[in-house]
Amino acid sequence: MSGNEFRFFLSCDISLPVAFRIERLEGNLPAAKSSGSEIDSPGEGRRAELYVECGLYIDGAPFGLPMRTRLESSGKPYCWNELITLSTKYRDLTAHSQLAFTVWDVSCEKDEGLIGGATILLFNSKKQLKTGKEKLRLWPGKEADGSFPTTTPGKVPRHERGELERLEKLANKYERGQIQRIDWLDRLTFKNMEKIKEKESCRSGSSHLYLVVDFCSFEHRVVFQESGANFFSPIPVSSTNELVIVWDPEVGKINPSEHKQLKLARSLTRGIIDRDLKPSSNERKSIQRILKYPPTRTLSGDERQLLWKFRFSLMSEKRALTKFLRCVEWSDLQEAKQAIELMGKWETIDVTDALELLSPIFESEEVRAYAVSVLERADDEELQCYLLQLVQALRFERSDKSRLSHFLVQRSLCNIELASFLRCYVAVELHDPAYAKRFYCTYEILEDNMMKLTAGVNGEEDGYKLWQSLVRQTELTAQLCSIMRDVRNVRGGTQKKIEKLRQLLSGLLSELTYFEEPIRSPLAPGVLITGIVPSESSIFKSALHPLRLTFRTANGGSYKIIFKKGDDLRQDQLVVQMVSLMDRLLKLENLDMHLTPYRVLATGPDEGMMEFIPSSSLAHILSEHRSIISYLQKFHPDEDGPFGITATCLETFIKSCAGYSVITYILGIGDRHLDNLLLRDDGRLFHVDFGFILGRDPKPFPPPMKLCKEMVEAMGGAESQYYTRFKSYCCEAYNILRKSSNLILNLFYLMAGSNIPDIASDPEKGILKLQEKFRLDLDDEDSIHFFQDLINESVSALFPQMVETIHRWAQYWR
Repeated sequence: MSGNEFRFFLSCDISLPVAFRIERLEGNLPAAKSSGSEIDSPGEGRRAELYVECGLYIDGAPFGLPMRTRLESSGKPYCWNELITLSTKYRDLTAHSQLAFTVWDVSCEKDEGLIGGATILLFNSKKQLKTGKEKLRLWPGKEADGSFPTTTPGKVPRHERGELERLEKLANKYERGQIQRIDWLDRLTFKNMEKIKEKESCRSGSSHLYLVVDFCSFEHRVVFQESGANFFSPIPVSSTNELVIVWDPEVGKINPSEHKQLKLARSLTRGIIDRDLKPSSNERKSIQRILKYPPTRTLSGDERQLLWKFRFSLMSEKRALTKFLRCVEWSDLQEAKQAIELMGKWETIDVTDALELLSPIFESEEVRAYAVSVLERADDEELQCYLLQLVQALRFERSDKSRLSHFLVQRSLCNIELASFLRCYVAVELHDPAYAKRFYCTYEILEDNMMKLTAGVNGEEDGYKLWQSLVRQTELTAQLCSIMRDVRNVRGGTQKKIEKLRQLLSGLLSELTYFEEPIRSPLAPGVLITGIVPSESSIFKSALHPLRLTFRTANGGSYKIIFKKGDDLRQDQLVVQMVSLMDRLLKLENLDMHLTPYRVLATGPDEGMMEFIPSSSLAHILSEHRSIISYLQKFHPDEDGPFGITATCLETFIKSCAGYSVITYILGIGDRHLDNLLLRDDGRLFHVDFGFILGRDPKPFPPPMKLCKEMVEAMGGAESQYYTRFKSYCCEAYNILRKSSNLILNLFYLMAGSNIPDIASDPEKGILKLQEKFRLDLDDEDSIHFFQDLINESVSALFPQMVETIHRWAQYWR
């Protein structure tokens, strides 16, 4: 939903009964006089027994029978938390419908049983149904008055409202999801709110009683409209410039005359005429503008009509196919049939556009099958770049045994790396109950087909052995999870846990030191691992105690990994896949940015492994060496080189800084600090830990790009030639990646149904944020100026340096 849309339900369309929850009574009950002159509080001598009477009034007249809660005598606070459901339905309400609440105490004498009452309108001044919690001030000693206007309004008068009322209104908005949730800030805010409540309570002397009522919420706002004819009372003309909101009940409905005109214009009998039509120069410009739209853009009615009209002349333009298929009325069988015939004759599209046809927008099986036929042209290396998204695209297929699932299996049978990753990606999705059956079906197809493979003439293993080699990966992962449980249970510091790990690997679990048969590494299936080296295995000092394991390889080398349990690595897996893809796109344009796309693999919803890259965090480097240059001088000294290091090392550092600056900006990577920026000995800088993406950041006021002053100082400062070169590399990389914006957007769109936190929360909003980063409205020259301004803005941001200092303090004390 775009930012300027307002979606709502009409009250006349809701056939549900009016329901609300009576929660509690806040404040002190009035003291009751005894037969003598002394005053007893309800808690002394007797215990109050309260109930709430609720009545519905429509236009000032009672409607239906009043309802009562149960008796509550547990003492302060009096909590009912009771759901009240009236016989009246929302569709029967009028704009002046009210609920009247009266609190009674049956423990009092007859004349003293009335505590107080309050009345509330169900619709606000904007004719919107009230939802969420409402705090009603009771009128002491008065029964709730249902007449209109009422004499017992529960709303606190405007002139009496203070800070407490303002905060409660905001808290209500927060609970309804209208205010963004930021955990650390929310905790501070609610703590301060409690303090303000206590102060206000002491100041007012708790003289007022409040009844808290929770009204039902709906997916969208509910706007009042009477059923039947749409009669609106005339709005009085105001002498002031007052904004008047009028609800249009026909918003979103089809205009019959427009629909008729559209059907005539798209009539299949016009096919003979349309076949010879050629667009004018203005129409050609409009079509070219439409073809440049990103895949996230919805076509307007006129744009769809234009593409349909000139469909025959566009068949030689391969970029136009996806846009043409978006303007087809698929519910019209004849129109759908003609579209499929044209699709078969169209100029063959690129793989990027084929990915768009696998998105949830396209439901036609013929269209999705056509997309798969285009994907068949991609080589294994390119297919592996998109495999994660293609597995997610299975969610949008019409059947469990789709053309896409068979294609993925058939390609995997010819490439053990594809087979290993496909099996793992599918196995992780088995934990999603909504789609477990579909993914299990693909898993079975892969297993059945692989078991049928015969041994090759070049010495390849038969299908059974290949499948068993993949199954042993799962067994290895299960054993590593077991080790982590045992290690975590060890009391003491990290060193004691490391000793326990090495003891387990050398003793009880010595079969892990030397495997009976080599196992394909789950991270790199082309690498055969033969066992774990206990002496080189360790544990990181962290809350989850991740393992750092060194495996022997069949060719006599070693392979180091980090294994985590208790952390969802699917988001990290996606980001690193994108880094790897962008690295490939840059290299295809002969620009090597010396990136480090280390491998990450989620083996479950809360477990996984990643490749270990020997490196040091910038926080550690700066604490030991004072500067990045001093650190690099240790490994690549050169008296004649810039800043005393080799020119190659400095160039590597500058390029990697530029590459990651661009990529983290595009992907909206958040929570950047000196502990998750790592530097390798050869000068390659890279990022780790991607818990916040697509613009989310736990820190306030994050800069557009994470470029700390220490990195700029390592390039000689903001006035040096090396910093100028850094900016030049940034702009060049940014423009190259902008050319592939459709590919990146399509891949993220296919992840819309995944369980990745920062995408699942609001897929549409996240993808639009990603699209904004590409600035597709600018040409290459303007985008260079834009990105240079962005770099300058990030470098001059002072506030993040203060947050960085606080983070260092936090790390130190941890």
